[in-house]
Amino acid sequence: MYFFKKNVRRALLLSLAFILLNALAIYFDQYLLNLLPFVLLVLAIAFYHLDWLFFVLVFLVPLSVQLKYLVPGLSFDLFLPTEPLLAGILALFILKLFNGEKIEKPVLNHPITLAVLFYLAWMALTSVTSTMPLVSFKYLLAHLWFIVSFYFLAVYIFRKKKNMFRFWWLYIIPFAIVIIYTVSRHVTFGLNKKTVYFAMKPFYNDHTIYGAALAMFIPILVGMAIYYYRKGNLLKNIILWLLTALYTFGVVFSYTRAAWISLAGALAVLFLILVFRIRFGALLGGAVLLAGLFFAFQTQLMIKLEKNKQDSSVDLAKHLQSIPNIASDASNRERINRWHSAIRMFREKPVFGFGPGTYMFQYAPYQKWYEKTIISTNFGTLGNAHSEYIGPLAESGLPGTLSVLAIMILTFFTGMKVYYRSSSFKIKVLALSSLLGLLTYYIHGLMNNFLDTDKISAPFWGFTAIIVALDIYHRKETTSVDAGRQDFTDAGQA
Repeated sequence: MYFFKKNVRRALLLSLAFILLNALAIYFDQYLLNLLPFVLLVLAIAFYHLDWLFFVLVFLVPLSVQLKYLVPGLSFDLFLPTEPLLAGILALFILKLFNGEKIEKPVLNHPITLAVLFYLAWMALTSVTSTMPLVSFKYLLAHLWFIVSFYFLAVYIFRKKKNMFRFWWLYIIPFAIVIIYTVSRHVTFGLNKKTVYFAMKPFYNDHTIYGAALAMFIPILVGMAIYYYRKGNLLKNIILWLLTALYTFGVVFSYTRAAWISLAGALAVLFLILVFRIRFGALLGGAVLLAGLFFAFQTQLMIKLEKNKQDSSVDLAKHLQSIPNIASDASNRERINRWHSAIRMFREKPVFGFGPGTYMFQYAPYQKWYEKTIISTNFGTLGNAHSEYIGPLAESGLPGTLSVLAIMILTFFTGMKVYYRSSSFKIKVLALSSLLGLLTYYIHGLMNNFLDTDKISAPFWGFTAIIVALDIYHRKETTSVDAGRQDFTDAGQA
């Protein structure tokens, strides 16, 4: 009892001291101390319930805002509040590793994990050889905290299948709020080109990122709706179909042509898997064949495509017709300009590239005057190479692109293997929904690259972690999975 009273007295004295100190700071217009209780709460959750912090983080991702919207004119930028939390999880993860806790061998030795580790290792090496090392190491650090939180930590959390559904719900619900916000701004300001570009701000920086995220979650929503229908949960089934309608409306009026194409591609693959039970080898062979035919007949295709003069428009039919327009549509022509610039950079540095994250600072001299458009820039103000595959060629050389392809191919192979081999309907839904969600981004990645943002990295690495966890822990239905084993989500000292 005495010990209890003594601790209470200490807590009261510390609280009083903080209140007095904070009041003094506020008097002198210093407000940072107000964050201290929040920081201490986050630290307590991180040490004792890291899985809780993970789920809070997932919920905050769709609602995060870039610092530039809060404090304009800064020379740096980050997503708030997610990136400080991600940095904290990365630091805690490293501390736990130094304290002797290890990543389980089945996770560490999984082919997808090995591909992810090669991806990070090559990014680290090319950061050393980078033409702009500071830029590259910042880029590497951002990717590290995305992958540690949404892949390595997530795999452990996904040992319980219910946590996979929680992950989906905790992104879907706040994202639905953002969609309603965006649609309301469309209604308020009218549906025109300017509104399309800013309606989702400040939560999503661009309509293409917004569209990509919407496309990733539509297969998830449909899969969950079917699952709860089979379970007989009518309420959740109705809610999920309503959310599917909202997300579909959102993706249509995002005017993101790449998102539309990615959903069509995912639907085609779903048809092949469910109707014809096409195996991974046949799908991969078909993709390689299509790529080969494109390169073999690219001249004839370009001549055909250049006959299309329909520019992008708020008219949905015209906007759809503008997808193959490379003759006059500035957005399409600018992508081709960026891709050609990246390929010229790759030819100059084919092995190590110019360094991760450096493309936007280096590509200007590699543009040709006859490929520039009305939106071209020499000052790096319009972003990256607009491709998850061509961009790494310029920044990390051929091994960089191969590392990205290895992650995607191995993930797709593993997902299909889990789907076909499992007799559990729940596991089939989890595997196929995650796989199709990822596929939308694999296709979208041909035309844009957003893995340096929390908005896309969370679902991309999270869905990948679901497939890995299903393959390792849930290939066969079990009642428990080493429930007593200590891991990164357990309580304890770092």
